[in-house]
Amino acid sequence: MNTGLKDNNSQRHKFFNEDCISGCKAHLGDDSVDLIVSDPPYGIQGDKLDKHYNRNENHVIDGYVEVPASEYPAFSENWIKQAERILKPGGSIYIVSGYTNLVHILNALQKTQLQEKNHLIWKYNFGVYTRTKYISSHYHILYYTKKGKRHTFNTFARYADFEKSENGGSSNYKDREDVWIINREFKPGQTKNKNELPTQLLIKMIQFSSNEGDVVCDMFLGSFSTAKVAKGLNRHSIGFEISKSAFDHQKREFEKLETGYLLDQIRKPPKNLFLNQGKPVSSDDLIQILRDHASHLDCGMSKKKSIQKLSEKFGRGYWSILRIIDGTTNKSAEARSSRSWNLPQLL
Repeated sequence: MNTGLKDNNSQRHKFFNEDCISGCKAHLGDDSVDLIVSDPPYGIQGDKLDKHYNRNENHVIDGYVEVPASEYPAFSENWIKQAERILKPGGSIYIVSGYTNLVHILNALQKTQLQEKNHLIWKYNFGVYTRTKYISSHYHILYYTKKGKRHTFNTFARYADFEKSENGGSSNYKDREDVWIINREFKPGQTKNKNELPTQLLIKMIQFSSNEGDVVCDMFLGSFSTAKVAKGLNRHSIGFEISKSAFDHQKREFEKLETGYLLDQIRKPPKNLFLNQGKPVSSDDLIQILRDHASHLDCGMSKKKSIQKLSEKFGRGYWSILRIIDGTTNKSAEARSSRSWNLPQLL
């Protein structure tokens, strides 16, 4: 398996206690990783936030390395330039950011050839309390891909095309909306890093944008959360962490985990039903859809129920069948008004 290492090391997971910018140059070749998921330092004196937020940091690992605000623009350009270089054509990158220095990350991305796919919002379960302004309770997730090959996006990795949510809507549609509501994780009494992305957030990104055996890179390992989830989903992982205390502790924790340990915990969707979705409708199918629909209505079935049955029978989504029925009905009305129509002409 190609880990993307210049020395062709065949290990499934490789981590470096180094700065990611110089580390990438030294260890990772061009076009060598499939997916990058990174939560860079926010440049807001994160090493002192506990004094402002009254947080008990007795179990937080020392050694958090912050980036001075004055250096943040250049810092962002340098690490994102390396991320672009090591990403394979068709590879994806997710960058988690607060709003304070978001502009510098966006500016850095604008100087690359990476293509924007989504600007996602991660809404979490509590914000920073304020009295004179709105409470900040979300982060930004910038999702970009590299040109040169079709990017990986596993549309139905989590929900099949026909599955419904509690309110009757499409579960797949809801899961792929660009606002994600995922709670932070609390680990009272456990040794941890200052900032950690929740497992469910990482599972979602890795499921959608990579496959088993792919190489997932984290430029800022921190708690090794990305690497731990990648290992749990049977991906390979590479990453960098500049803090020796965090690196040593979290690497030991990582090594305790079994490869694929998350596979039995994640939801496995059933097979899709709408296998003909997006394909042209043949004349024979169109005629049969209209005949079946007319028969359903004659038997007292509602239009909605009829469309649901036709969706299952013909392997097309609800809205696809509705457009066929309503579109043909409209054409029929126009043809009747001209007194010259028959069913084949409507096709």
